[in-house]
Amino acid sequence: MPEEVWPDAQPFRFEGGKTGVLVVHGFTGCTQSMRPLGEGLAEAGFTVLGPRLPGHGTSVEDMAGRTWEEWTGEAEKGLRDLLERCEKVFVTGLSMGGTITCYLGEKYADRVAGLMPINAAVARLNPLMPLTPIFKYVLKTIPGVGSDIKDPDSKELCYDKVPVRAAAELHELMKVTRRDLPKIIAPILVFTSREDHVVPPANGPYIIDHVSSRDKELVWLENSYHVATLDYDKDLIVRRCVEFIRRLGG
Repeated sequence: MPEEVWPDAQPFRFEGGKTGVLVVHGFTGCTQSMRPLGEGLAEAGFTVLGPRLPGHGTSVEDMAGRTWEEWTGEAEKGLRDLLERCEKVFVTGLSMGGTITCYLGEKYADRVAGLMPINAAVARLNPLMPLTPIFKYVLKTIPGVGSDIKDPDSKELCYDKVPVRAAAELHELMKVTRRDLPKIIAPILVFTSREDHVVPPANGPYIIDHVSSRDKELVWLENSYHVATLDYDKDLIVRRCVEFIRRLGG
């Protein structure tokens, strides 16, 4: 029997013009963290799709049985939907959603119009990350990494524990994505929080240095922690994404 999805974790879709934007949430989080960005993009007139990745917004146990291919597959399904209906399609995502943004930019290099990863994880998160494929046999969960937000009035809807099996899947996704970063040729706008307690800020410059895009820019977020889409810089992110898309003819 399918797991019940939290009410605020449901996928969202906003119908708009001929420019589409795929909005991908992060690891252990859900669509709630991306809804303000999705709504801001919709208000600008774009068609917006925010999928719920398998195992998210349900239970820790559900997430533990999922693979990185399931996560990228669900995002890819949304991307193909937009590619069929829109003239230009952009992709944005937070944390692992930013990793998936880069992954899709690699796989659909000549079809995406632009990428906007936010605090994307591509390099090692901590020294123990490469050991998760071994730890998953002896540990079920580790403490959660969600809701790293500077604004005390904002809260991310996420799990309070991380399945080690899922962390091992994330590690594999990061390896694949990091290896293929040079395949990215689309314009890319990389957002990186100066103070991030989940993904080291060095990930932003790393992406910029390894993609093949000629049109690339790094935007430092000076007033947000990891979940920047719910933090003090959320309006800045919306504004810069809209400007980026419109500059590229969206």
